[in-house]
Amino acid sequence: MTIGIVAMRGFAVGDRLLRAAWSLNARRCALSGADVTRDGYAEMIAVNYFAPWLLADTLRKTLVQCAPSRVVTVGSEASRQSGGLDIETDLLDIAPFTARGSSRIYGRTNLLDIMFSLELARQLGGTGVAVNCLCPGFNVTWLGRELSFARPLAAVLNWLGIGNPERGAGGIVRRATDSAFGKQTGAYVSAKNARPLTPVAPADSEEVRRQLWERTAEILSRFR
Repeated sequence: MTIGIVAMRGFAVGDRLLRAAWSLNARRCALSGADVTRDGYAEMIAVNYFAPWLLADTLRKTLVQCAPSRVVTVGSEASRQSGGLDIETDLLDIAPFTARGSSRIYGRTNLLDIMFSLELARQLGGTGVAVNCLCPGFNVTWLGRELSFARPLAAVLNWLGIGNPERGAGGIVRRATDSAFGKQTGAYVSAKNARPLTPVAPADSEEVRRQLWERTAEILSRFR
């Protein structure tokens, strides 16, 4: 996966789907080592943050033109494991990390997604585009599949009926399509019951969210 491909696909979608109803940012990966994309970015940052940011930015004019429309970004409470954020360092960090360290990096990408969603909501206020971020809760997926214990653990959880991903996916789809959520914007909520969630610092700072947006725009300027 390269960021350039995301940009090309985004332009194509915007060109062909002028009556697009919503944009959904839900791609995720969690790795046990620091893979680097051909663009030179850490893969977890590229897939989980840069790609949805660029897709939303690329579709921005189309979403405004076909308003009312929606942008739903999937973040999560894993953001609380991020250990904070250094914008200048963390966005471009490609240093290797251990399987244990991957939890912190994964949490950071969720933090970034929450921040960019709230900032995009601020920027598009009054345009008819509803922008929200949603935590799908605990779901048994193939995140972390590189870990040796992932497959047997998933089998046990599935047998116990814990973490059915259909519940998380259902919440995401409802947020994107249900008329009840068409006007709410700038929210970070739980998929289970649409309960408002309080983002961890620095996602609770409008100033830091704006700084993050501006720095991300600089980094990805060659793809815009």
